[in-house]
Amino acid sequence: MTAVATSVVDEIVAALATVTDPELDEPITTLGFVRSIRIDDTKVVVHLRLPTSFCSPNFAYLMASDAVDALRRVDGLGRVVVRLDDHHDSDKINAGLAADAGYVGTFGVEAETSLDELRRIFRHKAHTAAMERCAEAVLKASGMTVDDLHQVTLADLPDGPHKEALLRRRVAIGLGVHPDEPVLVDEDGAPLAAEAVPLRLRFAKAVRISIEGNSHFCRGLLATRYADVEPDGMSIRVTNARSTS
Repeated sequence: MTAVATSVVDEIVAALATVTDPELDEPITTLGFVRSIRIDDTKVVVHLRLPTSFCSPNFAYLMASDAVDALRRVDGLGRVVVRLDDHHDSDKINAGLAADAGYVGTFGVEAETSLDELRRIFRHKAHTAAMERCAEAVLKASGMTVDDLHQVTLADLPDGPHKEALLRRRVAIGLGVHPDEPVLVDEDGAPLAAEAVPLRLRFAKAVRISIEGNSHFCRGLLATRYADVEPDGMSIRVTNARSTS
C-alpha cells in the first residue's frame, strides 16, 4: 500500500477491513479486493476488484454495499463512492450503489434472496468453521477424545485467535459468549449430545476445508489477473488530494 501518513487513510483502511467476503470469511483488504482509495476535500472514492469477472453478483454487491456502509461510519469523509471494476455486472452494481437502490432495487427479479438471508447463511458457515478449529485445538492440546467434546465450554478454550474468532462469530449469529456456554452446538445453537458430536464435527470440518480451499484458490486467481497483488493482499493504491492533510 502506498505510504500516506494521514490518520484518515488509516481510518478508511480500518473501516474497509471490517468488510468480509461472505464465502471466504476474510477481510476484503487482506484478500486484495480493495484496488484503490482516492480522497479529496469532498469525497472518498474506493475501487474494488474481484478474482474473476464472473464472481457471484450477489456476493459482489454485498461486499460493495457493506463497504459503502462501513465508510459512511467514518467521520469527515464527505460523499462516499464505491465502484466495482472489471465484473460482468459492474455497470448494474455501480448504478445501484450510486442510487442507493438497495439489493432488490439493483437486481430486480434477479434478486433471488435478501441480503439479510445471504449474510445469515454465511455467518453460520463462518461460525461452524470457527467452532471446528477450536474443537480440533482442544483435542490436540489435551488428553480429551471426541467423546468428551460435548462437555467443553468457552471457558475451557485457550486464549488466542481461534477463540477470539469463535466469540466474534457467536455474537454475529446471536449466540451467547458466557464462559459456561458449550462450544459445540447445532445449527440452531442448541448444545450437542455426545452421540451427535462426531457427525457435527465431520460436517464442520468439511465447511472449514471448503472455506480455506476457496480462499487459496481465489488468491491465486486474483494474483494471476492483476500483476500488482502482493502476497499479503495489501496492494491498495492511495491518493490523498485533500488541500490539508
